[in-house]
Amino acid sequence: MTISVVKPVFASLQSHSREWLFCLLALFFLVGCDRQIPPIQLGGDIMGTTWGVSYIEGPPELTPRQVQAGVEALLARVNLSMSTYRTDSEISEFNAVDTQTWFSSSAEFFAVLKAALDVGQKSKGAYDVTVGALVDLWGFGPGNMIEDPPAKDEIADLMSEVGQANLRLDVQNGRILKQSNLSVDVSSLAKGYAVDRVAEWLSAQGVSRYMVEVGGEMRLSGLSGRGDPWRIAIEQPKVSDRAIAITLSLTDVSIATSGDYRNYFEAEGRRYSHSIDPRTGYPVTHDLVSVTVVHQSCMMADAWATALTVLGAKDAMAVAQAQGLAVYFIRRLDDEFVHSQTPLFAAYLPPAKR
Repeated sequence: MTISVVKPVFASLQSHSREWLFCLLALFFLVGCDRQIPPIQLGGDIMGTTWGVSYIEGPPELTPRQVQAGVEALLARVNLSMSTYRTDSEISEFNAVDTQTWFSSSAEFFAVLKAALDVGQKSKGAYDVTVGALVDLWGFGPGNMIEDPPAKDEIADLMSEVGQANLRLDVQNGRILKQSNLSVDVSSLAKGYAVDRVAEWLSAQGVSRYMVEVGGEMRLSGLSGRGDPWRIAIEQPKVSDRAIAITLSLTDVSIATSGDYRNYFEAEGRRYSHSIDPRTGYPVTHDLVSVTVVHQSCMMADAWATALTVLGAKDAMAVAQAQGLAVYFIRRLDDEFVHSQTPLFAAYLPPAKR
């Protein structure tokens, strides 16, 4: 068996120098060497990362060139709506709108924001897409990276503006209003949303066996070219090298992984992670280093992986079970990794690991 590595993901929505990561996802796509139908493999660059599609056959009239063009058009639309790195994007226009002014939203952006607010409420505030200004302040946004932590009063000033309670949604008319001078950043679920859109488009074209990946977020349908479920591996959360923690066999689900072990900076001997806790305004400091979520929706898997990473091991396990989520956790205790999972995740584990 050979291993084809999916590039580690860092979810900023447009190219950024050096490590443009916001939410790390590290997954391997495993390809068997036994007899199989060779998949058609396409890919490209988008959202400051890469995308890939592998599919098994399809209607004879559907050419790879048509699939490439269709996927690129969908991803470009999502990027134009949700990239904080583009001044002409919909989200940038919303962030520039004055407070107490209704903003007419596209259906796509409204759906993503509505889902984000739902996860925020169910995660007890650990997930909050209004932390955009805090992410920027800590050097993990579109601007330059920083070498020293921001001042306490700067953090306190922004915390007075942060909070999804300061957003109002007009569901009937598709409008959004902000009641404070906040900035929204949906990087933590936009890639998952993009994966869902591409997967739905492929299904509509008559393609039923595929693997769609955007920056490490994946959705899988049908069987691989070997005639069995797609083989996906979760990366061991090591900075120095890359190794597999566990291999899964998946079909007709999505998977997303979040971790805080690659995107960080150090100052005076202390490490500051890119995972910002919206309840405190500071990077998380606990020992939970990798969270993998399997879900029908890649957007929801993406958002929940981030939310649970912020919560920390104990609270994340409690929330995940209360929400009926299939989740795999990796904690770092001294120099060892400790693995655990919710009961619903056991169905995806190899028999010897259940």
